[in-house]
Amino acid sequence: MENSGEKAGNSVMLKICAFIVDKRNLFFLIYAILCIFSAVSRNWVEVENELASYLPADCETRLGLDLMEEQFTTYGSVKVMVANVSYDQALLIQKEVEKIEGVFSVELDDSKDHYNNGSALFSITFDYDEKDELCLSCLEEVKTYFDDYDAYISTTLGDIQSELINDEMNVISIIVVFVVVGVLLLTSQAYAEVPVLLLTFGSAALVQMGTNFLFGKISFVSDSVTIVLQLALSVDYAVILLNRFKEERKEMPPREACIVALSKAIPEISGSSLTTMGGLIAMMFMQYKMGADLGIVLIKAIVLSLISVFLLMPGIIMVFSKLMEKTVHKNFVPDIPFVGKFAYKTRYIVAPLFVIIIIIASRISARTPYVFGYSQITPPITNEVQKAQNMQDDNFASDNMVALVIPCGDYEKEKMLIDDLLINDSITSITGLANTDALGGYTLTDKLTPRQFSELLNIDYELAELVYTAYAVDDEDYGKVVNGLSNYRVPLIDMFMFVYQEVEEGYVTLDDDKMEKLENANKMMNFAKKQLQGEEYSRMLLYLSLPQESEETFHFIKTIHSIAEKYYPADKIFVVGESVSQYDLQKCFSRDNMVTGIVSILAVLVVLLFTFKSAGMPVLLIAVIQGSIWINFSVPAVTNDHLFFLGYLIVSSIQMGANIDYAIVIASRYTELRGTMGKRDAIINTMNLSFPTIITSGTMLAVAGTLIGKMTSDCAIYGIGKCLGRGTIISIFITMFVLPQILLVGDKVIELTAFVMNMPLQTKQIAGTMRIDGMVRGKINGTITGIVHGVVKGEVSAFIDNGNVEILDEDNIVDEEDSPQGDVVFNEEATENGEEI
Repeated sequence: MENSGEKAGNSVMLKICAFIVDKRNLFFLIYAILCIFSAVSRNWVEVENELASYLPADCETRLGLDLMEEQFTTYGSVKVMVANVSYDQALLIQKEVEKIEGVFSVELDDSKDHYNNGSALFSITFDYDEKDELCLSCLEEVKTYFDDYDAYISTTLGDIQSELINDEMNVISIIVVFVVVGVLLLTSQAYAEVPVLLLTFGSAALVQMGTNFLFGKISFVSDSVTIVLQLALSVDYAVILLNRFKEERKEMPPREACIVALSKAIPEISGSSLTTMGGLIAMMFMQYKMGADLGIVLIKAIVLSLISVFLLMPGIIMVFSKLMEKTVHKNFVPDIPFVGKFAYKTRYIVAPLFVIIIIIASRISARTPYVFGYSQITPPITNEVQKAQNMQDDNFASDNMVALVIPCGDYEKEKMLIDDLLINDSITSITGLANTDALGGYTLTDKLTPRQFSELLNIDYELAELVYTAYAVDDEDYGKVVNGLSNYRVPLIDMFMFVYQEVEEGYVTLDDDKMEKLENANKMMNFAKKQLQGEEYSRMLLYLSLPQESEETFHFIKTIHSIAEKYYPADKIFVVGESVSQYDLQKCFSRDNMVTGIVSILAVLVVLLFTFKSAGMPVLLIAVIQGSIWINFSVPAVTNDHLFFLGYLIVSSIQMGANIDYAIVIASRYTELRGTMGKRDAIINTMNLSFPTIITSGTMLAVAGTLIGKMTSDCAIYGIGKCLGRGTIISIFITMFVLPQILLVGDKVIELTAFVMNMPLQTKQIAGTMRIDGMVRGKINGTITGIVHGVVKGEVSAFIDNGNVEILDEDNIVDEEDSPQGDVVFNEEATENGEEI
């Protein structure tokens, strides 16, 4: 039966493809403009380096960080360790650094916290907020000063870490390009195919980088690994179109071959990309938003790769078509019949053995030692920032600091809370307004009477009374003025700042010595207050003797909350720090792990159901890849190798979405060949035909992941690369040496669970001249079952599966070499895929 809707759809597709091929110069121009724009706009991309920035908005770390940014000033600071220096020399250095403009203080003493093993540790604080650009200028001056010393500098200012990671990824990208060229040279059939593929991908990669600014800000992980992963994940699409062109070129001129190849490749490539995007979509459901960040950036990369293949590559193929024919070389990828023969002989051994292995692997992988910070991971290389930090950690104790944010206004309550917290051995010290030393043995928040204040500053008591009276009036506490001021107590920090204000406004006059003393005190108190007290909240800095990440540390965070809740409402208490951030990440992980696993499987399952029209086949393929994932993450469990949690969430999604393509290639070939031959021959031919595709794509992804894992200093990127490289190698091995056996054993299941059962077909006779492409079951002047590509003159009574028939006019049949470069004519009476004729 002819389907006019399908015929019209096919005609439209061919017209679109003809337009793309014929208007290739237009697309060359568009891509040239896009590439030039992208080369500029790639510098507009903002990069977020903080892992905590991607925590859920309602978690404690995120709420606390937002509150601290609103309420407090965090001054820029830097720690400098100078090795091989005496303590007296260190004191001289301290005085000189204090003279640098913009330096507020330089902390140094003879304790082991600042001088140890012949090395001095200077804690330098600047006059400016850490977000102020002036901090970076001060930092450069400090670095310049220490150029002549054996110095090791660590700071959170600037974007040095990100720059170092970018440099590493640039090196990795260059190496990956060489690897890709090498793989393509071995797996291609003509040397000129390599520039076709590289130009296509290079354009897509550049546009990808140049359009990231549309997201405003992306994570350092997305910024670092996307280009390498884009190459590894989407190179298949260009290879598929190129192979289609070569197939059609055997029977058609270049232009017509390119049009037909593109029309056939678009649905095939689109279907292939859906499984990859299905896995990436799962990352967008993570609570931890870095997954969504990387997921959406990679999805954009794949979409841009698709567009580049569909719009740009046909034109590039036309430009290089003659050169490809001239540079044909022998096939370097051998047939592997032994793999298919081995699969057939071991089908009843390997398949059940694999089931046992993945059950065991699922149990083992559940014990993988995930971590949520960098403290327990050693990356393969160490950058300059890490070397400096490691040197400082080796010579000086590094306390784990967390900030406790509480409602402000009651200094006495804050003092009681500090005393209560200090009872715990896990807290080594606390910095807060209520326990910060001021003058004469008082703390900043001690309340002084007029008499005590006059003695402290060595001023007349009458002047002190006058000042206290003015303070009471300003505070609208008129009762104190009426009833007497002798017992009126005011916190030292508040009185000092009030006196300074009165002096500034000219209401109080002090001699030069007292004025210098007041100015110094005001500067120190103002500095402390901006850091530790806001309009509504106070901040305390708690230094813990516990490691950044441990169950004991996470439990103690709860203890801090319970102690603070004795004095303040629970919803007004926030604990913020690296340990709390990692605790929040741990809580996100259990939920994200389950969600990404379910969503990625469901997304891929839906695509496979429509691809194979069988309920059994998708289950078998997903079981193979999920088994690969479990085996992959059993390795760190067995070796007790700490794995950053993000590596699992991201790699498991990519492995499910991308590596399953290898399984699809084998399963599709086997299903196709199984219709014309027995199991043994079908699996042998399947492995021969699938091997070039799998080895091309798999090698690229495996090498890309392995290089990322071996050549980065960032622990998150290291975990992603290592697991991706290892996971891809495992997936390739299992799809090559386990999946064939599973397909052979599950052959009957696949057939029984097919949506469309083989039913008797009604056929009708067609006579004349026609072109047939596809699986034929029927009669062509005799019974035939097989794949046909050719022109038939005579009578046909058959069912054409996965192909089409085109009724040709005798006038339109010309020799391929004599075919004019005009429009390709497809007769309107052509039938479509799976059409009865």
